[in-house]
Amino acid sequence: MQVVTISFFRYNNWASRLEALSQMARGRFALKNVPGLEFFKMLGTGSDAGFNPKPNVDVNAILCVWPDMATAKKGLKESITHRMLRSHSCETYTIYLTPISAKGLWSGVEPLRVTEKPDANGKMAVLTRATVKLPIALKFWAEVPQIQSLVAEHPNCAFHIGMAEVPWVQQVTFSLWNDKREMTSFAHGDCPHGRAVQHVREGNWFKEELYARFNILEEEGSWEGGSPLKRLDAPKPAPETKAQPKAETSTDKAAPGKSKAPRKSKETA
Repeated sequence: MQVVTISFFRYNNWASRLEALSQMARGRFALKNVPGLEFFKMLGTGSDAGFNPKPNVDVNAILCVWPDMATAKKGLKESITHRMLRSHSCETYTIYLTPISAKGLWSGVEPLRVTEKPDANGKMAVLTRATVKLPIALKFWAEVPQIQSLVAEHPNCAFHIGMAEVPWVQQVTFSLWNDKREMTSFAHGDCPHGRAVQHVREGNWFKEELYARFNILEEEGSWEGGSPLKRLDAPKPAPETKAQPKAETSTDKAAPGKSKAPRKSKETA
């Protein structure tokens, strides 16, 4: 079973931020020598949970692809790049995943092998990655703010972050969902994200793209002082239901010449 890890690091002083920037430049050479590491990407983040192209020097991440869990655990423990970033960070978090669907290329290769079926509980992680054509970048980023605000407020999304290999044009998003149908509806339904996907397809905005879904295996560390996976266990909101028309009785009829006051519908939490 192939295992994908995404490790996040947060920094709270300039010495740590400078070391992180240094590792982003030279750490890739050390990662090439980590035994069993099949594919990796060092990722920066933007402001506003990563969905603003203005760089956020407080947070970065490393995505790694391993042949199995044992190799992943050993590799993360022994990788000098991961060790250096952990030692300089004030908070670290790693999530372990396995692909259940993958479509597209990343840097010209297919890094993910799908061997597992989706978990029956509906929980999943979603990763999107794209290289945006430079003339289209402004159009692409004009779509982002509304989408970011909606995903941040979505009750079925427990965690989301935007990352980048290269600011503005090589973008990655990662999110955790507790309901497959809600995630699919958000991604492809009649909503800002669904319409943005339609614009991408109609305008051929991307030079390269990859879309993947994952089962969630486990986590290590914390993020924003807590566990993103525990947020997945939060109760789901009750689905909205339309009130059924009530049969009219003689007492419901309005008196001649008078109109009935409109009934107030109960607000859902």
